[in-house]
Amino acid sequence: MVKVLLAEDMHMVRGALVALLGLEEDIKVVAELANGDEIVPTALQCRPDVAVIDIDLPGTDGLTAAAQLQEAMPECSTLILTSLGRPGTFRRALACGVRGFILKDAPPRELAQAIRRVAQGERVVDPDLMVAAWDSGDNPLTERETEVLRLAADGAEVTEIAGRLFLSVGTVRNYLTSAVVKLNARNRLDAVRIAREAGWV
Repeated sequence: MVKVLLAEDMHMVRGALVALLGLEEDIKVVAELANGDEIVPTALQCRPDVAVIDIDLPGTDGLTAAAQLQEAMPECSTLILTSLGRPGTFRRALACGVRGFILKDAPPRELAQAIRRVAQGERVVDPDLMVAAWDSGDNPLTERETEVLRLAADGAEVTEIAGRLFLSVGTVRNYLTSAVVKLNARNRLDAVRIAREAGWV
């Protein structure tokens, strides 16, 4: 029996996935969550074999939660579920130790098969997404530039970003300017758009 933790914030989608997985004789959903902050504590309590995590969760986002889960409980394999097949997001998922990456519009049977394969230690990736990731360029931004741009994308002002990252306002402006130049963007908003479309933030 493969024990599964399911993290999906849309109640109807989560309910449908639980119902679908309930039809599989060898898969049991042992926890269902709507918030990324609950993933690691719940996993440590119910010890799932596989965590199926939506990438866009309130609280801790799916990729960050996946990385935390990998550190806290490496024996639990993670399968990311997303409606956005962005190459940059896929690369970030691999860097977080994710074992599988499946799109929400995949046939329901594929999810159960992916869970079984991931539980056995295999990698499961949508083939079209793998090709797109292969063809796409690397993220030109440094880790700090990406972090600053991610906070800007969430609506944080320069002074707030500076406070949260313990940087000066001038340094934050320099990082944002550097990101705009590297992405060949018109301005900060355009840089955020480009980075989001590529899956880098």
